[in-house]
Amino acid sequence: MKIAALQFDMAWEDPEANFPRLKAWIAGAAGLGARLVVLPEMFACGFSMNTDRIAEPVDGPSTRFLVDTAAEHNLWLAGSLPEEGPGAEKPTNTLVLAGPDGQIHRYHKIHPFTYADEHLHYEAGTEFVHVEIEGLRITLFVCYDLRFADEFWATAAHTDAYVVVANWPETRRAHWTTLLTARAIENQAWVVGVNRVGQGGKLSYSGDSRIIDPMGHVVAAASDQETLLIADVEPRRTREVRERLPFLQDRRAP
Repeated sequence: MKIAALQFDMAWEDPEANFPRLKAWIAGAAGLGARLVVLPEMFACGFSMNTDRIAEPVDGPSTRFLVDTAAEHNLWLAGSLPEEGPGAEKPTNTLVLAGPDGQIHRYHKIHPFTYADEHLHYEAGTEFVHVEIEGLRITLFVCYDLRFADEFWATAAHTDAYVVVANWPETRRAHWTTLLTARAIENQAWVVGVNRVGQGGKLSYSGDSRIIDPMGHVVAAASDQETLLIADVEPRRTREVRERLPFLQDRRAP
């Protein structure tokens, strides 16, 4: 299955400015045969703590953008957004996966980034989300989750490919690329890591998006410019690596 990773420079806290630009990129990915297009974390507004300004209700504008655009191009589309459920004290950083027939799957970021006070503004999620798309079993994660290997280990048996969306700052870019590769190697699974570029708030973002195979080989990579990565991500490759090198069976339960 062709997966596209869209690395772009989003307008800060301005979804209406981002939507038209994204539509053009997504149309291009569809033209290249992508069946899943992955956008960065907080794709419509940037990684902002100003939840009183940017939080959206369930089925708000950013979710509708994902659902409508997925249907328009007959593909799957993923990106995270600040979502406020009915009666919730705080919104969640929610990775929404929208399907071509109106399907919606939601993963709530399990690990708020306390270093940036995300935990003060966003509620932590509690559940993993696995979705099978055209025979490919994917598991969804958001940014800071990448640092917690145990979450990836816990979901490996159900996963052919991990999708990780991020606003990961340039100052720790080596951590981003190293951890993406580590998660692929230790779980013998594909990893699709999608980061933003440009300026967001007071931070700079260097992109470095990656699509990595179950042996840790980088099959598609970006630098610090807006770009669209696309690669064939096959569940068969995950099975082959795990059968040939059956390392996962030697893990000990915690």
